[in-house]
Amino acid sequence: MTRLQAVLFDLDGTLLDYDLVEDLMPHYFRGLTACCADLAPAEQLLHALQQGTFAIAGHDGARTNEEAFEAVFYPLTGLTREQLYPRLETFYTEDFPDLRRYARPRPAAPRVVQTAFELGYDVVIATNPYFPAIATRERLAWAGVADFPYHKVTTYENSHYVKPDLRYFQEILDELACPPEAALMIGDEGMDMVAARIGCQTYLVPGPATDRSEISPPPTYEGQLEEVAPLLYRLRGN
Repeated sequence: MTRLQAVLFDLDGTLLDYDLVEDLMPHYFRGLTACCADLAPAEQLLHALQQGTFAIAGHDGARTNEEAFEAVFYPLTGLTREQLYPRLETFYTEDFPDLRRYARPRPAAPRVVQTAFELGYDVVIATNPYFPAIATRERLAWAGVADFPYHKVTTYENSHYVKPDLRYFQEILDELACPPEAALMIGDEGMDMVAARIGCQTYLVPGPATDRSEISPPPTYEGQLEEVAPLLYRLRGN
C-alpha cells in the first residue's frame, strides 16, 4: 500500500457540526440582503447570488470560481463591483461572525487536525469553495481549527472547480504533488467520498447530511471523527 502523504478535511458537517444548507444558509441570505437593502432589492440580490452560484458549479475551470461568480453576479445586481463589494466586505467582517450561533464545534476537531500535522502529513481544508476566504476563515474559527499552517484551504478565490467534480480533488493533489492513492479525504457526504473515483482513500464521518445512496464506491473507512487520529497513526506506519 502507498504510504499516506496528504489528509484532506471537509469542513461543514465534518469538523464543524451543522448542516450548511439547513442550518446556516437561510440566516446567511437574510443577513446579506439586509446589509445591502439600500443598494439592491432582496429578491434581485438573491437571484444574483443564485445565478452566480450556478455559474461556479457550471463553468469550465478556465477561470477561478470567484471570477466565474462575479461575471454573472454583479451584472444581475445592477451594480458595479466598486459599488457593492465594500458592502459585502462589511457583511463578512461584521455580520457573518454572528452566524456562529448556528454552528456547533466538534471537540475532537482540533485534536484530529493537530495529529495530522504532528505526523507530518500535508493537511488541506477541502471545503466546497463557494465562499470567499474571509467566510471560510471564520468558519474554521468556529470549528476551533483556524490556527494551523494548512497547505491549502480551498476558497472561491484559489479554486477552479467544486465538489463533486473530480477535477476539484485533482487540482489539490497536483498542487501537493501527491498521487491520489497517497491521499485520504475525510468528509460526511457523497461529494467527499467521490474522491475515491480518482484513487483517493476516503473516510466517512456519518452525519445529518449523509445520504448513503449518493456514496459510490463505498468509503475506505467509516467512523466518528474521534476515530480519525488513531487511523492516521496506523496509516503513517505503512
